[in-house]
Amino acid sequence: MALNIVFIAFFLIAFIIALIKCIFLGDTTIFKTLTDGIFDAAKTSVTDVAFPLAGTLIFFLGLMNIAEKAGAIRKLAKWLNPFMKRLFPEVPDGHPVMGEMVMNFSANMLGLDNAATPFGLKAMESLQSINPKKETASNAQIMFLVLHTSGLTLIPLSIITYRLAVGSTQATSVFIPCVAGTVITTLASIIVISFKQKLKWDYVLIAWLATITILITALLFFVSTLGDEQRNTFSNISGSLILLILIIGILVAGVYKKVSVFDTFIDGAKTGFDVVLKIIPYLVGMLVAIRVFRDCGALGYITDGISYLVHAAGWNTDFVPALPTGIMRPFSGSGARGMMIDTMKTYGPDSFVGKLACTFQGSADTTFYILALYFGSVGIKKVRYAVWVGILADLIGVIGAIFIGYIFFK
Repeated sequence: MALNIVFIAFFLIAFIIALIKCIFLGDTTIFKTLTDGIFDAAKTSVTDVAFPLAGTLIFFLGLMNIAEKAGAIRKLAKWLNPFMKRLFPEVPDGHPVMGEMVMNFSANMLGLDNAATPFGLKAMESLQSINPKKETASNAQIMFLVLHTSGLTLIPLSIITYRLAVGSTQATSVFIPCVAGTVITTLASIIVISFKQKLKWDYVLIAWLATITILITALLFFVSTLGDEQRNTFSNISGSLILLILIIGILVAGVYKKVSVFDTFIDGAKTGFDVVLKIIPYLVGMLVAIRVFRDCGALGYITDGISYLVHAAGWNTDFVPALPTGIMRPFSGSGARGMMIDTMKTYGPDSFVGKLACTFQGSADTTFYILALYFGSVGIKKVRYAVWVGILADLIGVIGAIFIGYIFFK
């Protein structure tokens, strides 16, 4: 129901704004802009999003199949069961999906988006297998999705790369703010969901979250002691190195457990293209709606409205030029990335606004895209409260990023 409302609302809002622009502002090109955007978004949803995703899905789903046959996923699930069971009480003890979700979260934390998606889709498929109402999202599926959309990342490699590309001399200065921002969003997601799902906050859950927070804080402290060049080296090497170690580890585990590695890989890989074909309609629908909403100028009006309210309240408005990146982020990853780059080019990558735009980009993930991708892959039609909880967590992340920006960059 929620996605239906969002889908319809985006088109209606775009049409109303376009009509006003045409009648009262004399903008005779607005309707052509919107229709051109519809055709372009429909095309690029398939050519630039779905099909490029196929190769990654095929490889990593094949790899996941080896890990499952070797027992690695089940063992990982068993180790982390005390913590994961608190967040996902509906999932049976020791179920392999616990390990699959951890693989997804781990890939996200390392900034390995391409690897995180196949792991996440596999986890969503496993959650669907134990979902009693196949067209309605379960509590476990919503918890997993919202945690995924919080975008917890410990190595914001792509953002640092873009900063270097536009000539930043302080490319890694956003490392700690990005991580801090995404930690705030993730913790906010857990807290908001815990109240909605009435989770029990016992000493085990609190101890695990405290331990994770301490480890992240230790990592941030370590990174803060490095020079700019050392941070760049750390960012460039660590995530990719860990991924390669993971791949080799799975292959070695398969050999050790006497699994027919290549045949098992092929069996798992065959499912990758089927998943792509299944998600294409969901991606096209949501990405076209987002494109229309963006092209009509609605996001600009939202930013202007926020700027007016902030100014009227007498608060500092220096953050407002960076805000389009934060507003766009839940709707479109490529759109937010484009706005981040444009902001850095306009104001300078090492300016307050440029750095804050990068912090916005690193503090959350593309909520609507992930909703369409993950729920679409298993045929979920009733997403219940997933949309508003995800957006609320994103909003908290944006507010947190603003405070972080003023602390680190002002």
